[in-house]
Amino acid sequence: MPLLAFDHVDATYGQARILHGVTFHVDPGERVAVLGRNGVGKTTIVNTLCGVADIQAGAIVLGGERHTSPRHYLAARSGIAIVLQGRGILPNLTIEENLLLGASVDRPGRWDLGAVYDLFPILGERRQSPGLGLSGGQQQMLAIGRALMANPNLLVLDEPSEGLAPVIIDELADLFRRLADEGTAIMLIEQNIGLIQRVASRYYVLSKGTVVESGDLAGMTTQQLQDHITI
Repeated sequence: MPLLAFDHVDATYGQARILHGVTFHVDPGERVAVLGRNGVGKTTIVNTLCGVADIQAGAIVLGGERHTSPRHYLAARSGIAIVLQGRGILPNLTIEENLLLGASVDRPGRWDLGAVYDLFPILGERRQSPGLGLSGGQQQMLAIGRALMANPNLLVLDEPSEGLAPVIIDELADLFRRLADEGTAIMLIEQNIGLIQRVASRYYVLSKGTVVESGDLAGMTTQQLQDHITI
């Protein structure tokens, strides 16, 4: 049974229809990428899952149950944690307070403050500092750590490489693969070809709010992937 599926979803903001019949699925332990250039609706997939965009047709399937009007908390309760584009660090909270927000779902699992600090020692060293006092790469660590505090079955990452140096992107690629190897499925919404190639095993291409292609990444060249993103 998929951890997450979109079944012919049309999604809108008010009268503006952004997604048109979008269908995809992510199974337990998978590493799936959603490719596409800016403005094709990738972030709207996340916003639909969070209940920010409205479903006009089709449904989201979570744990085998179909939802046509998902509430903002439904994904978290279903074991899905989301790292938003822009990271979503709350400026008036410390690093540790930001992390503890992720634990509010109260799902059992191995991820707690100690485990996150072991994974990202800099967060432990600066735990009482403001979250926005970190560098861009460290803020991404904080956003990922907060998501892991929810002990998810599926980690959804919206443009996690945005604004980061190549060395940090390489570290993220290693981390995402390790998380998947340990049983956390990864859904990577991304344009960075190198990160996609190192992390994902399967892909969907989104163009003008529609999934236009899908398949396995094995054997695909960098140029072929680049061509998909520019569709």
